[in-house]
Amino acid sequence: MDKQNEAVQLFEEGYMCSQAVFAVFATDFGVSKEDALKIAACFGSGMRKGEVCGACTGALMALGLKYGEDKAKSNEACEKFLDEFAVENGSYICRDLLECDISTEEGVKFALDNNLFKEFCPKMVESATRLTEKII
Repeated sequence: MDKQNEAVQLFEEGYMCSQAVFAVFATDFGVSKEDALKIAACFGSGMRKGEVCGACTGALMALGLKYGEDKAKSNEACEKFLDEFAVENGSYICRDLLECDISTEEGVKFALDNNLFKEFCPKMVESATRLTEKII
């Protein structure tokens, strides 16, 4: 199974977007899938505050594993990823992407009522995974 499909599958199994993206890359860099799922657990839903999309934070963690020993290279990879993700998806901020603030009860209700977690978020997981593969 390719990384994009694996990440979407993990997300659809109930893992956070951040976990799904990070976990599919972590083993390439010596981090177990189990540890990757733990490390990325608190980054989903824009760190539960609608901030930077969890799929993006999972991707940035993976890029850190690849380029983190060189500050210039890691900065370049980070900027390239975020810029490309924003061009492709309109933003990298969770509440902007979802057009609701999921740090509020009203925002979560809107997201659930409109199936955003089931229909929209998997697309963000796929996009983040694909862009990460491209940069790595």
